[in-house]
Amino acid sequence: MRGRKAKSQDGRELRDIDTTNTIMGGEMNTFLDLAKTRKSTRSYKDQKISRQDLELCAEAARYAPSACNSQPWKFIIVDDPALKNSIKNEAFSGIYSLNTFAGNATAFIIQISEKIKRPAWLAGQLTNTNFRLIDTGIACSHVVLQAQELGIGSCILGWFNHKKLKKALNIPRNKKVELVIALGYPGNPAAKKKQLKTVDETISFNKY
Repeated sequence: MRGRKAKSQDGRELRDIDTTNTIMGGEMNTFLDLAKTRKSTRSYKDQKISRQDLELCAEAARYAPSACNSQPWKFIIVDDPALKNSIKNEAFSGIYSLNTFAGNATAFIIQISEKIKRPAWLAGQLTNTNFRLIDTGIACSHVVLQAQELGIGSCILGWFNHKKLKKALNIPRNKKVELVIALGYPGNPAAKKKQLKTVDETISFNKY
């Protein structure tokens, strides 16, 4: 099939997209194929990701659905090697060293939560549901699935030194960093098979 131009909402052309894309060496025919192939990547090649592709990942997140269209998010793309190394040493050290591997990623997308609209907040209070966290989670899935479509591996991280990360990126004290998404071309494509619960455990029709 013929390729097409991807554009941001303000009309900027981002890159050519071939509608017969391949992911991680295999042909992608459906969204389910894309979802099945995406796994958390913890080993990365020393290979730069273009800013164009990083923009595409963030652009995909901007189109994520959200309660009352609140869009309660802000994304910081980190691709500067010195800054990335500083984050590795500060945010993923000490008790957070479990995620030291993330420092070898090529780039980070930092997800910061913002305010949701009042109707969404009120509905959340009445139903004991944090719609802001749901919305940021959906946006995060858009990032990693777009990355997968581009052949870029990803790992979503919630265990890091929030205070030091905010300082490194000049994030205001009243803001909350929800997630860090590590991005890079997989260094070990032969990752172990994803273990899923059975269909009967996770899906049913018309009753629990």
